[in-house]
Amino acid sequence: MKRTFILVVIVSLLAGSLFADEAILIDFTKLAADISVNDQGGALNQNQRTLMDFSNAAGSNYRAQADQGLFKSSLAITNWDVTLSSSSRTVENQTASYVRPAASKEHGTVMGVRVHFPVEAHNAWATIKPPFEIPAFESSEVDADGNVVQGEAEGGSGSPTRFEASAADDGTPQSAYGVVKNVGTIKSVAVSVYGLNFPHHLSAILIDSDGNEKIVSIGYLNFDGWGELVWNNPAYVQEVRNRELRLYPLYPTSTPFVKFGGFLVQRDASALGGDFIAYFKDVKIIYDKATLDTEKDIDDENEWGIIKAREGDKDRFQLQNFGKNQILRYQEQQKKAMDLPFGDPARNNNSAE
Repeated sequence: MKRTFILVVIVSLLAGSLFADEAILIDFTKLAADISVNDQGGALNQNQRTLMDFSNAAGSNYRAQADQGLFKSSLAITNWDVTLSSSSRTVENQTASYVRPAASKEHGTVMGVRVHFPVEAHNAWATIKPPFEIPAFESSEVDADGNVVQGEAEGGSGSPTRFEASAADDGTPQSAYGVVKNVGTIKSVAVSVYGLNFPHHLSAILIDSDGNEKIVSIGYLNFDGWGELVWNNPAYVQEVRNRELRLYPLYPTSTPFVKFGGFLVQRDASALGGDFIAYFKDVKIIYDKATLDTEKDIDDENEWGIIKAREGDKDRFQLQNFGKNQILRYQEQQKKAMDLPFGDPARNNNSAE
């Protein structure tokens, strides 16, 4: 009887490992601006769920601006950055390359991307990245007034942090905001994208828990309308008996995760240059779990607090780097000439008045 029970358990574990989990790594329809932060007219300019406050990274000379909420940013679609390759990064090309929300009849608000590639016949590429590296262990919360309130730090096995999603009771994949935890081997990646018959190549950028970037080739955008481009991992071993089996310590190692790093669009020298337009709805992944969800007799993290301390240091390091970049942008914005250029008709009209 005991042998039969053990055999059933082993077969169940092996069979269960054949079915990978599915998650929506990032859903751009949830990144529309829905809160007004430091806008005199009250216009919606930030996304409440993903709002970050980097005022702690500002020096004493910027405390007044920090109190006014000037050092806050989010994953709102308009905040995403388009960066061209160095050989293509002219003032004209970079200025005409940006991201904006677009209205879709089928999906609501999606992310629209415009990239102005060189018209000359040479290879070029552009990245579409979030305004800051998405934090994997951000535990703060944001109220309706845009105030970022520090919440209870996540201990590795508790409730989901702000940029990840909780699992639904019925098992359906929930939309994350750029982070999925407990990820082992990725089996497949899918991008829901609206193509306009451009012959350009699309890749997704994924970042693992060690900070390594992996560029995943998704496919070409030479089609019209919504489509799902899929990358299937050629190194994924479906048969369990053919896998290399290893035993890893369960604590205090951090739970492996994957986060979204952006898109890479590549234009071949033989392809048409100039403007490129595309729209993105979401990015989904199918993956093996790194560890099984089991009921444990002792809450290791509650006893030792090792992961909480370790990930707290990571959060502070990420926030500091993020804050430095935002402060540099703020300084450039303040130094920018606000007057209209000579010869502009509007300038002449203002002078006449």
